[in-house]
Amino acid sequence: MAVKIRLARHGAKKKPYYRIVVADGESPRDGRYLEKVGTYDPLFDPAKVTLKSERIKYWIDQGAKPSDTVRSLLKKEGFFAVSTQP
Repeated sequence: MAVKIRLARHGAKKKPYYRIVVADGESPRDGRYLEKVGTYDPLFDPAKVTLKSERIKYWIDQGAKPSDTVRSLLKKEGFFAVSTQP
């Protein structure tokens, strides 16, 4: 089972709102997911992003791969900037 961290679209027509979810790679975009780990609202300026950093780190450590869009959101929020040097 290939686990991915990706966006699931919600909201009304022309008013998108996204959940950042951990899902099986074969599940539909808006279908079943394992866990909700954040939200992304592009209608705000700047876009509003909330993350559960410890859960995202857990899933990445377990082998989950973020989608390209989620990876860019994580970089903008400084998720990968934390160094792990002793």
